[in-house]
Amino acid sequence: MRKTIYLLSAASLCGCVAAAPAPVESIAGPSGNPLVDPVPISLAMEEIVTAGVRQHLKNPLAAKFGTMLAGERSLNGRHEIVVCGYVDDKGSSGDNEPFIGKIYPDARNSFELVAINDTSISGTCNMAGLAMPELKPNS
Repeated sequence: MRKTIYLLSAASLCGCVAAAPAPVESIAGPSGNPLVDPVPISLAMEEIVTAGVRQHLKNPLAAKFGTMLAGERSLNGRHEIVVCGYVDDKGSSGDNEPFIGKIYPDARNSFELVAINDTSISGTCNMAGLAMPELKPNS
């Protein structure tokens, strides 16, 4: 786990192009305390998130974002904002896909996509204190 965190940290420092998302479990961090203090999503924060998520989509121009929730915390002395939300990428399944990511304000608002379209995202967001609404299946 530490090796993965070091590799992800090194990749983010070198400014590499989007890499594969980290496992959803990494949202809890090494201390295992995933709780966040909910914060409103500003227009600037929304832009950071949408631009970061679009890098991982098959059809980024057609993407439509739904509900997004955010919360901030300090983990191991590092300030981060956890963002959970939904995106509809018409280029793939055409359904809303959950995603979870992190913004690091101390690192020029860099964005890290933790996971997208993973079955455990809703539970992970709920554990962090960001209760995502359940989506109704498309008919």
